[in-house]
Amino acid sequence: MFSSQILGKTYQYLLIILAFLIPLTVFGANLIIVTIVILWLISGDYKNKFNKITTNKLMLASIAFYFLHIIGLIWTEDIEWGLHIAHKMWYFLLLFPILHTIVEKKYINYYIFSFLLAISLTEIISYLTWFEVIPSFYKATVYNPTPFMSHISYNPILAFSIYLVCNKLLMTNNLSIFSKFLYSFFVMTMSVNMFITGGRAGQVMFFVIIAVIIFQYFHNQKIKALILTFISVPVIFFIAFNTSTIFHDRVEAAIDNVIHYSVNKSTSVGQRITYTLNSFEIIKQYPIAGVGTGDFPLEYKKIKNIRTPEMENSTNPHNMYVLITVQLGLLGLLSFLSIFYYQLKFSIQSSDQLSRNVGTTLSILFLIIMFSDSYLLGHFTTLMFVFFSSFLHKDYEKS
Repeated sequence: MFSSQILGKTYQYLLIILAFLIPLTVFGANLIIVTIVILWLISGDYKNKFNKITTNKLMLASIAFYFLHIIGLIWTEDIEWGLHIAHKMWYFLLLFPILHTIVEKKYINYYIFSFLLAISLTEIISYLTWFEVIPSFYKATVYNPTPFMSHISYNPILAFSIYLVCNKLLMTNNLSIFSKFLYSFFVMTMSVNMFITGGRAGQVMFFVIIAVIIFQYFHNQKIKALILTFISVPVIFFIAFNTSTIFHDRVEAAIDNVIHYSVNKSTSVGQRITYTLNSFEIIKQYPIAGVGTGDFPLEYKKIKNIRTPEMENSTNPHNMYVLITVQLGLLGLLSFLSIFYYQLKFSIQSSDQLSRNVGTTLSILFLIIMFSDSYLLGHFTTLMFVFFSSFLHKDYEKS
């Protein structure tokens, strides 16, 4: 139906455009995704596509995780909410495997460059808003200048972008003086941008990234890496805490919310603690298979009315592990973690520096931040995770 050469190039152009749109627009990214999916579905060569997917354990783990959500509809009372959750998870059934079959190694630098170009644009708008050169723009305010998404999504994406630039700066041989200066400049400006915006999960990611990049750069000098980490992380934290109002305020608020939890249950940190404690009561009742894909809101309301009646109901515990375990039990949690197991196994064993370093870091960062929110339910962070994993965790020699 289509010339394989023309189709291949079309895919690559679409992927480069998608990389640019990931941090900028839901509608634009979805438009490209739909175009890619339709092309893939009508372009034939189904046996080859099927073989590529079914011989890859990561893809099978992703698909199995999705189908557990469908199976979980069997014992769900709230089918409507269950279908809503299943719809949000469709990336793991279709988009992830499709992207995995069409990404090409020679275009990886174009994907990453396009993504970072969009982040640079976002960063510029963020600074223009912060300095009040332009009025509040879309979601950006002077106090919290995150223009195209909330700080919950923006800071983790920014943190991963900082890592990508650091990796390019430190792991690439024979960089020109100009390139080193340019990358260093963006690392500094993006790092400052991290602390004039309010996403605490992304800020945690940032400090983890410092440790990760140090250990990756000094991979043969573990003691030196450990010393540098113990020096650099507290120093950067101290500087950020004493120079950024929003970072200072949110750190102090988080500490106060934890210490005085009993009187701070309505705060963002207090709510997360309450959601987790109440959710564990549900897990105790349904440990193996959970309450079903759509019944978290119903079951949480029952427990909430008994334990914390003064609190509002919730449809999400703001913890990916807790949400999966409530919905699908330990079976669902093990299925979910298997995705990361196969990612990390591939990255650690890879001889390719990019797959080994960046692929490992992507998995580690998401494993950490999902304790603070359901980051693989949100559009921006889920799409970034799936898109980057599709080419970082691919064995190109077997494809």
